[in-house]
Amino acid sequence: MRQINASIDVDRRLAPQDLAGSKVHAAMLARQGIISKEDESGIQQGLDQIASEITEGRFSFDEALEDIHMHVEARLTELIGPAAGRLHTARSRNDQVALDFRLWVREACDRAAAGLEALQRALLIRAEEAADALMPGYTHLQSAQPVTFGHHLMAYVEMFGRDAGRLRDARRRMNECPLGAAALAGTSFPIDRHATAAALGFDRPTANSMDSVASRDFALEALAAGAIAATHLSRLAEEIVLWVSPGFGFITLSDAFTTGSSIMPQKRNPDAAELVRAKAGRLLGSFAQLVLVMKGLPLTYGKDMQEDKATTFEAFDALDLSLAAMTGMVTDLRLRRDVMAMAAASGFSTATDMADWLVRVLGLPFREAHHLTGRAVARAEAHGLTLQDLPLAELQAVDPRITEDLRTVLDPRHSAASRSSYGGTSPAQVRRQVEAWKARLA
Repeated sequence: MRQINASIDVDRRLAPQDLAGSKVHAAMLARQGIISKEDESGIQQGLDQIASEITEGRFSFDEALEDIHMHVEARLTELIGPAAGRLHTARSRNDQVALDFRLWVREACDRAAAGLEALQRALLIRAEEAADALMPGYTHLQSAQPVTFGHHLMAYVEMFGRDAGRLRDARRRMNECPLGAAALAGTSFPIDRHATAAALGFDRPTANSMDSVASRDFALEALAAGAIAATHLSRLAEEIVLWVSPGFGFITLSDAFTTGSSIMPQKRNPDAAELVRAKAGRLLGSFAQLVLVMKGLPLTYGKDMQEDKATTFEAFDALDLSLAAMTGMVTDLRLRRDVMAMAAASGFSTATDMADWLVRVLGLPFREAHHLTGRAVARAEAHGLTLQDLPLAELQAVDPRITEDLRTVLDPRHSAASRSSYGGTSPAQVRRQVEAWKARLA
């Protein structure tokens, strides 16, 4: 029973939050005349000493004391005697742990949002540098149309911006203080919950004592936002794995973010990217685990909820590490512009430009232009040529009105530059979006 009941190996990480909540609670009790000023002074000094002992690694943890709350109370009793027992007036471990955990998740959201913004800044630097670097744009992982590498990176800037927004939204919703809800019904002592909420940086106290101790949706929402962010990180990691492979060869990574093979001396493996890709599973699994814990619990508290912390700690540890690693890789990668440009010209990537030209210049309906372009592609394939190199006679066999002017729009660089609609891939549009995001992040 002691082994399954104890949580100190996990919730010892909540020590800073537990001490902060206790200090605020003690100060409020004294202001309200619930405990004496002398008792409060002793409690505050004792809590400060415990904080120092934990920080310096001198604090003794014992499984028999079950959790961080009992450890603090036991040590406080050793330091100041019976007055320590007054600290628990008008609160329960139920609202205490709800407070500690909410404080921790709030900090985790702030940390992850800052990590996402750091990654965005790194992407913006590279996107600005590569605003005119050609590469293939893909659908179904098949070459589709020429785009710029800067535009490709800016797609992730947008994704990570939404991820940071979701974490900030989750933080705003969780910023209500459960302290003072006690076990589940509130307390008969004349406490000031608004004062403790303000002292701990909350917008307000929670409005229902049962909801205060029974809910973990603040953690679920944060985990959901983190899981979506990890999914985006995984997609970028997968692209890095592809781009450094010989089949693509678009970028290189230094030894700082790759490892060698134990048997093949020529290898440089993108292990950091592969691990970021894998760690997304930790966040997705953590969300699933906690939602399964919560889905069948009647109000209010059940010991099942002790399982909320390990999975959340693990998830945000993985997210923090993945963000740092990805920011490092984005900064470290080097483009092979010539290889990317050659790939951008392959696979008849400017076929859409030909169809657009037929619509714009010859006035054809797009469906007819699409059909004629397909015939031109077939003729180019038969001769082993690109569309741009296909002789005019072959093009005019598709439609005799085609002129040499078509050849200009079949150039991949012209194709990318022509996509100048808002949000398009043209270098000018990419640079505008970079500047807009710099302003937003500033």
